[in-house]
Amino acid sequence: MRHDATQGGSLIIFATFLLGLVLSQIPLPDFLLWYRPEWVALVLIYWVLMLPHRVGLVSAFSIGILLDIIRGSVLGLNALSLTLIAYLVLLLYKRLRMFPLWQQSMMVMVLVGVNQLLFFWMQGITGTTAGGLQFMLPSLISALLWPWVYVVLHGVRRTFRIE
Repeated sequence: MRHDATQGGSLIIFATFLLGLVLSQIPLPDFLLWYRPEWVALVLIYWVLMLPHRVGLVSAFSIGILLDIIRGSVLGLNALSLTLIAYLVLLLYKRLRMFPLWQQSMMVMVLVGVNQLLFFWMQGITGTTAGGLQFMLPSLISALLWPWVYVVLHGVRRTFRIE
């Protein structure tokens, strides 16, 4: 019976990642493109923070490769940046869990900011980047949305008793 509960939990976790992938691909008008939060990174941060024994570096790399394929970006670019985020959360998850949501939001801004900087740097190497600092806006938007993402995913976790 325990195996079935674990399998069901894995499907729910996978479904939340799929939802994050879908939200990351919804078409937006050009003027809103820089305001898109990093949905996949937010979902990844939550699951690594809450269930580090189930969601970790391999999950982050796999979701990153899938995101690279969906976006048509350089293969491994999102995989590298999401794996780095997962690694940093794994290093800090015991402390992060103790923080109130507003402090977690600040850490999410830093983590997504690192993701954005790495992505921007890698795009610069491949010659596909645009100038300006607007590439950091998703980290701010993601931090502002973190409390809601946390509450929703926490509710999902409690409803389906995912441990």
